[in-house]
Amino acid sequence: MDVAALDQVRLNFNPQGLFIINLAIGVMMLGVALELKLEDFKRIFVKPKTPVIGLVAQFILLPAFTFLLTLIINPAPSIALGMILVAACPGGNLSNIITYLARGNTAVSISMTAVSTLAAIVMTPLNLAIWGGLNPHTADILRQVSLSPFDVFFTIVVILGIPMAIGMTVSRIFPGIADKLRRPFKIFSLIFFILIVAGALLANWKNFINYVNIVIIAVFIHNLLALNIGWWSAKGLRCGERDSRAVSIEVGIQNSALGLVLVFNFFGGLGGMAIVVAWWGIWHIIAGLSAAFFFSRRKIPAGEEIEQTA
Repeated sequence: MDVAALDQVRLNFNPQGLFIINLAIGVMMLGVALELKLEDFKRIFVKPKTPVIGLVAQFILLPAFTFLLTLIINPAPSIALGMILVAACPGGNLSNIITYLARGNTAVSISMTAVSTLAAIVMTPLNLAIWGGLNPHTADILRQVSLSPFDVFFTIVVILGIPMAIGMTVSRIFPGIADKLRRPFKIFSLIFFILIVAGALLANWKNFINYVNIVIIAVFIHNLLALNIGWWSAKGLRCGERDSRAVSIEVGIQNSALGLVLVFNFFGGLGGMAIVVAWWGIWHIIAGLSAAFFFSRRKIPAGEEIEQTA
């Protein structure tokens, strides 16, 4: 199969569909924000070591090592840029559930998700511009779409920042309403997004089937790299077992929904990018549950408290 042909593929997504997928991630972010508290941010300042290590691993080490990985395996440029985009995204809220199942420190996971989502407003466009621009092949794609970091910044503010601010405000001022909305919002937003992704896949099923086998190995290696960067960054700097599990999962579970929005908003559904991000969204659930299964069977050293809630 001609891998280079993947760079010419454009997945179909009409303007109405694009609006709906933007709305879907905004709704998802609102649901996540209903569960966040100011304490989740304050915890970074009270016990900063592990969350800071995790955030450095997520926004500095992972994008840098992803760039090196694209040079080593040398995939089609659109695949390489899709991998860099995924690495530039913040952690996904699924990481909190996976960390809980892995008997990791859920409080650390929640704090990292909260802060990384906020930091993504700046770090996602910055990392995409830096690392995408350093690879001459992916830099060509960025030049062709005339990607403006400010435009990406503005989009992320609208679909992440504003819903996050609204959700946290409702949670703080109207805690009773927030309590009633959390579960329905979580279920509704998850189903809503699954339907949107399913619709996108059905509209482009032939292209997805034709090319997904090309990205399977790249995504497998990339995700394994992310999980290990998180784990060894925390372990190497003497974090506890449960903290290291949380960091590993947080770095390995990326917000692929945001990545999908950016692919369709700025890259016209560029084939390699879209399929990498879509497959990552499927694979990181499998990989995350596998990691949770592995971690849950490892002994937690005596003395480490079980703190499963924020």
